[in-house]
Amino acid sequence: MRYTWLDEYLMKKSGVTKNTENWNWVRYMIGDKMFVAVCLDDNDKPYYITLKLEPLEGDFLRQQYDDIVPGFYMNKLHWNSIKPDGKVPDDLLKELVDKSYNLILAGFSKKKQMEILNTQSL
Repeated sequence: MRYTWLDEYLMKKSGVTKNTENWNWVRYMIGDKMFVAVCLDDNDKPYYITLKLEPLEGDFLRQQYDDIVPGFYMNKLHWNSIKPDGKVPDDLLKELVDKSYNLILAGFSKKKQMEILNTQSL
């Protein structure tokens, strides 16, 4: 995977935990809600990075990059998967990760958002 910085970047976000309990995915969570998943193959090699985006933005990006496809095993409208050895620029992936984090965070109550934002990652 060319995005070797991804795990560290994700784990620095407030309130983020990592879960590997289901399937062969590394799921990055805020509370009980996933915002990024790294999907692994049978040899534990990443084959997709899946994250949530606004539907129009996801659709636009899928038209711009061959390495961004509708979400693998997810709602194809809201989730998008990125090939981990593809040509999506690092800065763009960071921006998309941030957007996914913020979308999921916005689903919590204002009180819970403040608790999460005032918590250091585990």
